[in-house]
Amino acid sequence: MEDKEILYMDHQDQTQAIIGRIVRQLFRLFTPSLLLMLLLGCVEELPLEELPDNDGAGLLVVEAVLTDQLKTQEVLLSRSSSRVDLETDTTFVPLLPTLRGERDSVDWEQGALIVLRGGDGSQYDFTEALPGQYLSNSQFALSQGVDYELEIATGGQNYRSDPLRIEGVATVANVRAERITNDFGVEGIQIYADAIPGSGATSRLRYTYEETYKIIAPRWNELEFELTNYDPCALPVITYDLELIRREVERQVCYNTRPSDRIIQPQATSGTTGSLTRQPIRFIPRDDFIITHRYSILVRQLVQSADAYGYYETLNNFSESQNLFSQIQPGALTANVSRTDGSDEIVLGYVEAANASEQRIFFDYADFFPGEAPPPFPFFCEDRSAPDAHRSRCASGMFGGGCPLSLVENIDLDLITFTGINGEGIGTCPGTYTFVPKVCGDCRTLGDNVVPDFWEE
Repeated sequence: MEDKEILYMDHQDQTQAIIGRIVRQLFRLFTPSLLLMLLLGCVEELPLEELPDNDGAGLLVVEAVLTDQLKTQEVLLSRSSSRVDLETDTTFVPLLPTLRGERDSVDWEQGALIVLRGGDGSQYDFTEALPGQYLSNSQFALSQGVDYELEIATGGQNYRSDPLRIEGVATVANVRAERITNDFGVEGIQIYADAIPGSGATSRLRYTYEETYKIIAPRWNELEFELTNYDPCALPVITYDLELIRREVERQVCYNTRPSDRIIQPQATSGTTGSLTRQPIRFIPRDDFIITHRYSILVRQLVQSADAYGYYETLNNFSESQNLFSQIQPGALTANVSRTDGSDEIVLGYVEAANASEQRIFFDYADFFPGEAPPPFPFFCEDRSAPDAHRSRCASGMFGGGCPLSLVENIDLDLITFTGINGEGIGTCPGTYTFVPKVCGDCRTLGDNVVPDFWEE
């Protein structure tokens, strides 16, 4: 069974995931001087093997989608300081210690001062909630017909966005799921959405989504190991106390939420308005375990300005390009944020003002595949066993034997969950108990045991 990739987005939103991928591509492949040429000047094809391998200079990355929804608004600031080790490691491997969270070289920009000013005299201050994540001090919604500017003070420099304005209003409607076979012959569930135009220019749309799915640990047991007084270095033999106790925390049913990580933009129409029907949002193969039990998707529609639409269209083309040099036009990826002193410092990312509307749906696997077997759990969950104890780590002499990691070592590393007494001699070196990888018996490895506020059964 292949390792299952798990997405830990933390406080990054959909835009952060997409732009982060682009920034990582830039810094893996370009030196500062070549990056400057790429962003600000014409670039001809250049063999990548001729590029030197020195680190990139830190560039400020500003990301925000400010909307007319009454909510706490968010601005994300970061700096890409190196083109080495910029990929986030999100691979989960059973029976290896799990290191949750990001492990990359992108630095969150901390200690910045951020304020949004409106042409109507309004002002909204932001405060840093998590490293690089700045939240508005109060909930607010952008007003139509008002120009806004985002001001940022960080690193001893001041930055300001170009004027931002909501260009139009449209409503997302009729979000639905249908069973289809796609163009590649894969059967699954296709999510569609319609758009109903309201006022202003609504021909340029972008969609994001946030999906939540229910996880049920297939080998959950009401009992669990409790290891205490463990001394792996005690002599002549290790010491420990091991008991089976009843679980006190919900670990059978969990929920995982993850945002979209791609750009979804219908082709802009030639007019200023226009309805949209059956816009594909998300395709889920029928054997994807995220729809095994219950699944929900929140589709978010953004009405974009011409500049914002063009920026994300270029960003998407770059992300999918096989030739990074030949596909990028001069200045295409620079942000709409610049230094107030007129410096030509490169700033990445984008600040956008948009009309936003949302719609959520739920469905079960059986709604579309009645009477059919659901997708299998993506990890091998058969019973295993191992010797209860191990030789003292402080003992002298040769360490022989070909047995797997002992039971107490597995428990100490939090790698397994209890399944039963080993009465059938399971395993090459049978022990007293049987167990499975933690992912099979503790759903918190893949999700959160708190039921989301919006969840419906």
